[in-house]
Amino acid sequence: MEERIALIGLILESKESVNTLNEILHEYNEYIVGRMGLPKVKENVGVISIVLNASNDVISALSGKLGSLEGVTAKTIYAKA
Repeated sequence: MEERIALIGLILESKESVNTLNEILHEYNEYIVGRMGLPKVKENVGVISIVLNASNDVISALSGKLGSLEGVTAKTIYAKA
């Protein structure tokens, strides 16, 4: 399958999901090019950006798993090429 570059943006509003989120990301580590997390301690919110190089199926599966976690919102954008 053709690989694409994608960015998954996550907003975390529940600390209870952090361990599960990290376990899921570990499952997909071979596709992750980079990851950046920004805690907003006062607001009790975390923002994470994940850059992937993977097939559409893998990107969609990861985004769906992350977005299904309690207190996590996930949005995915793809490179045009």
